This record gives sequence, C-alpha cells and structure tokens, in this order.
Amino acid sequence: MSTSPTTASPVRRFLLVGRAVMALAILAAVIGQLITSVNVWTARGDESIPLDVLNFFSFFTIESNLLAMVVLGVLVSAQLGRPRIGRRFDVLLLCATTFMIVTGIVYNTLLRGIELPQGSTLGWSNEILHLIAPLWMLIDWVLSSGKRQVRFADLGIVAIFPVVWLAYTLLRGPFTLDQSRGRDWWYPYPFLDPSTHANGYAGVAIMCVIVAATVLLGAAAMVAIARARRRPGATAVEPSAGEASTPIA
Repeated sequence: MSTSPTTASPVRRFLLVGRAVMALAILAAVIGQLITSVNVWTARGDESIPLDVLNFFSFFTIESNLLAMVVLGVLVSAQLGRPRIGRRFDVLLLCATTFMIVTGIVYNTLLRGIELPQGSTLGWSNEILHLIAPLWMLIDWVLSSGKRQVRFADLGIVAIFPVVWLAYTLLRGPFTLDQSRGRDWWYPYPFLDPSTHANGYAGVAIMCVIVAATVLLGAAAMVAIARARRRPGATAVEPSAGEASTPIA
C-alpha cells in the first residue's frame, strides 16, 4: 500500500518535490545546452552537424545526467505508487549517484574555467549539470539510503559503464574529426587527449587510473553511507525486493 504524498513525512515530501524538480531541471539543461551548441555549430558552418550531436552525447557529463534524470523519474513514480522497486534498481541508483558525484568532482577540480568542445557553454545549464544535480544526488542518497540493498560487491557493477565509456572514448578519439579546431582527432575532455600530455598516452593512462579510483572510492562511500544508515526498524523511502509490505512514500 502506498503512502499518500499528503500524509508522507516532511523528508519524503521534500524528496518527492526535489526529485521531480531536479529531473525536469536536468532535462531543461541538456536541451538548452544542445540547442545552444547546435546554433553555434550551424553558425560556424560545420560540415556534419550529426557528428557534432554524436560528440555532444559522448560526454560523460551528458550521459550520467540523463541516467540520473531517468532514475529520479522512477523514484518519483515509486513514491506515487508505481512501480515497486527492488535491489536491481538500488544498484542502478548507486551507479547514477556515483557517476554524478564523480562528474561534479572531476569538473569542479579539473575542468571548471576550461571551454569544452560542445560549441559554447550555457552558464545556467553548466551549473545544473556539473554542480546542482550532483549535489542533489548526494543529498538524495544520504536521506534515502537507509534501506538501499547495496553491497561493496556492487562496486564491480558500478565500474562497468565508466570502463566501457573510457574504451569507447579512447578508441574513437583518434578517428573523430574535431570540426571546431580543424583537427583529425576529438576527445570530450582535455585530460583524455594524448596531445595535451607531455608523455602522451602514458599521461592519459595515469588520468584514467585517477578517474577509475575516484569512481570506485565514490561508490564505496555511497555503500558505506547506506550501510551506516541501515538500522533495525528503519523505514525506507521505497521498498527493496522482498519488502512488499513496506509502504512507498
């Protein structure tokens, strides 16, 4: 039986509203940046706008934010009564939260102030995607992780997408045209571009290890938070598998 939003606790109401607002904010931010970028690419006279669009959606930031938007939408639906979510979704939420936190850390420590090759940076969109949304995902996890069925063994699952993304980016980069700079290679982030490192691919490898370690440490911290908040008699915001009698708020 679902808990009505009108009878839910203040924390649950806060989460419901915050999740809905943040999902819509992410959608608006991605669309706003894409429209801005398309206008720049068109004015610049790029030969292949579809290639620019593919590059746009090859940013880890965009992909992690879209995943976060989807899981937030599912959480809103769950709080309103459908669907019931279980452990598999908890692991997906762990992935989305970790990716967003890593996005925020990497951008704000390494990339803030650097013009990325998406055309032109839209200020408010940039802040939502790289700061506000990552902070929300962290807050959401801290407030709602008491009954998340996640384990340290799930770190291997969290690592799958970043590893695949890095492989895709590094294999594709040397063969992708950078239309903004007229170069025969394109990388979404400078720290993955061998031409920006004195030691070439060795420098890229070091950065990949740092990013991978950040992902694993971030995921481990999220699991540790969930385990610390998991206590006998705690009420979950959404039930996990096997807890159908627990109300969804």
